[in-house]
Amino acid sequence: MLRYSAVRTKLSARSIRTSALSLLLLIVAVPQLHGQTGSRGAEDPYLARAERILSTTPLIDGHNDLPWRIREDSIARGNVDAYDLRKRMPGHTDLDRLKKGMVGAQFWSVYTPGEYRDSGYARVQLEQIDIARRVIAKYPDRLALALSTSDIRRDFKQGKIGSLLGLEGGHAIEHSLGALRAYYDLGVRYMTLTHNVTLDWADAALDSARHNGLTPFGDSVVREMNRLGMLVDLAHVSPATMSAALNVSRAPVIFSHSGARALVDVPRNVPDSILRRVTANGGIVMVPFVTGFVSPAVFSYDQSTRPLITDLRAKYGNDTAAITREIKQWRAGHPEPRATLSQVADQIEYVRKVAGVDHVGIGSDFDGITEVVQGLEDVSKFPDLFAELARRGWSDSDLRKLAGENFLRVFAEAETVAKRLQQSENR
Repeated sequence: MLRYSAVRTKLSARSIRTSALSLLLLIVAVPQLHGQTGSRGAEDPYLARAERILSTTPLIDGHNDLPWRIREDSIARGNVDAYDLRKRMPGHTDLDRLKKGMVGAQFWSVYTPGEYRDSGYARVQLEQIDIARRVIAKYPDRLALALSTSDIRRDFKQGKIGSLLGLEGGHAIEHSLGALRAYYDLGVRYMTLTHNVTLDWADAALDSARHNGLTPFGDSVVREMNRLGMLVDLAHVSPATMSAALNVSRAPVIFSHSGARALVDVPRNVPDSILRRVTANGGIVMVPFVTGFVSPAVFSYDQSTRPLITDLRAKYGNDTAAITREIKQWRAGHPEPRATLSQVADQIEYVRKVAGVDHVGIGSDFDGITEVVQGLEDVSKFPDLFAELARRGWSDSDLRKLAGENFLRVFAEAETVAKRLQQSENR
């Protein structure tokens, strides 16, 4: 869930030539594979390669905020039945676009704001898990709850999108390892240690640093996640917390939706020093489609709006309608630069250069962003990104790693670590 720029934050919360025969075979064969028409690929050999690869290797997206989108939708607020994914929906995600985008498995973020101090994080967290699981259950012909690497592979073979839950923000465990275990039992397979708020046990990237990373309790959270087989997600945490978690974790870590800080100096992006440690750890950095994380021009634009936001908050207080109105007026006179698909590809290539091709993936953040990357407007556009990388010289093998093989390796290694730790406890 993007919560970086106040302007884009909700104030309420892509030459190998293919012979004519090969193209004909692709056009005929691809529709029989993982939900793809092959029509656009017939016009572009690089797109044809991308579609062929994604028809046989699951594209695993590390972060989609559809459950929160449903919760906040102005018409179907929190109503899973009314928010019908069989139709074209107002956000970035629905079933037809997921099929066109050749998504093979999806982490649905069960995000809970760290600012909900008055109602109890656990209650909201359980509601978000409930929304996500009800969405998955509503479309059994298209989605399937996935709890393991074997589930993802099984669901992909059956033409379904393996659907996993990613808990965004360790505040939701309310300082309880018991709650952490309960969330795992409900299907959560990664937890982002923080969101944008520094916790009593972990520093966030966008808040004050109080612990120089993790406290002893934070260490115990990471160790328990390793024992359970829950992936440790370091998106949103401070560099010191990244480093501390890498010191403690016995399993590979993930960054479910973070870019390279060397290209865009956003606190949420990953420094080179950490990218190199991800290589040693065996983890993965899943590059997002967040405009301010991938485009230096957009980031600079965001920075220029901060004084405006501060002034408007001082002027209007909690009158979000008035603040929104004035921001829209200001933006009309100050057009925002556009982030591009090519810049996302640059981010992916940079992570590959520093961390290695075995340590990069995709974490879109669709439905958690308000502004979209030009060329990556919704979940139907994933093949275009792979076509761009193919155009830049990526091999089929490396594109398969990016799509899902890297994540499957990371997840499988975390499962192996969990089994070992659980067995050692029983001795």
